[in-house]
Amino acid sequence: MSDVAYPTKRFAWGERWSADPRRPGRATLYWAVAHGGFALASALDAPLSGLNGGRGPVGLGWFAFGAAVLAGAGAVAVLRGDGRPAVRVVLRVACGLSVLTAFALLMDVVTLLFGQGVDDPPVTVLRVLGALGAVLLAATAHAHRAVAHGSRRRAGALTRPRPSPASRRVHLAAYGGTAAFLPYAAMKLTWVLGGTFAGTSGAEMHAAAERNGASGLWLTLESWGVDGTVLLAAIGVFLLFGLVRPWGQVFPRWTLVLSGRRVPRWLPLTPAVLGAATLVPYGIAGIGYLTLATAGAVDIRRGDFASSADALQVGWIGFGAFAGYGVALLIAARSYWTRTRPVPASGADGGRVRAGLTR
Repeated sequence: MSDVAYPTKRFAWGERWSADPRRPGRATLYWAVAHGGFALASALDAPLSGLNGGRGPVGLGWFAFGAAVLAGAGAVAVLRGDGRPAVRVVLRVACGLSVLTAFALLMDVVTLLFGQGVDDPPVTVLRVLGALGAVLLAATAHAHRAVAHGSRRRAGALTRPRPSPASRRVHLAAYGGTAAFLPYAAMKLTWVLGGTFAGTSGAEMHAAAERNGASGLWLTLESWGVDGTVLLAAIGVFLLFGLVRPWGQVFPRWTLVLSGRRVPRWLPLTPAVLGAATLVPYGIAGIGYLTLATAGAVDIRRGDFASSADALQVGWIGFGAFAGYGVALLIAARSYWTRTRPVPASGADGGRVRAGLTR
């Protein structure tokens, strides 16, 4: 084991976490204990405070429990001062497993906003804990690497570079992700405005929404001619271009007190990573399923539609939008992470910043 001498000087809150991995490491250990306990109860099918009739998600529970055990082992190694690269490997693997645990959390958020409630509360709790753990594990691994490489030796050594746009390729990806949503938005707005698409009228879709437990908020928005998912898509496009344009790195004037201040990196990156982690696998898996259904290898459920052909048409539009936007969001988030990465203060306006423009 190689010991690491952690710095003791007090920095700003964010720099303290980056400069001393024991801080995020301690939070990660607490999380691992809580997450592991809840996951084990789910795996053992133990009563979970009356949630879901006392029956937990067994398969996901064991998976999450394994991720928590691995994360706990990595956190303990960090707290003991173990500076070996293998510790970061453990933390990163646990981070990836936590991201997989949080898969489809975005869908739960949408359901919670526009439905009567989530389908399975214990699963949603595990997904929330998985997302939180992924953030903590990433922060711990990053701080551990920074200290091991001696990249933060004194307060004020690093600074955020100037706001900069993403490269032309990343902009093209953002335009492509936005374009992927256009057919989806047109389809949804057709139904909301009373038109017919894929053999189904707006009135039939409204009745199906009520039958499937749509919330009062969803139905109220529809009565105003606004579809909830289209509204979320518009917010998603705003996030996407905030990641690729300089204005996404500085608070605008209308924020008053925050005007001109730097946007914390986690603020846009958290929903971006959550959205990409949900939409990319969800969209790609959906396209794979639709490909098999189109080839006649599997049957597709008609759902609320009159025929399988109608369901296929709507499915291609929906999953195409999710996959296209999700991939664009992933590319934009990576670019934002690279362009906003702290650099040595002496080189904040130099080559490191200009290098970020090509990513």
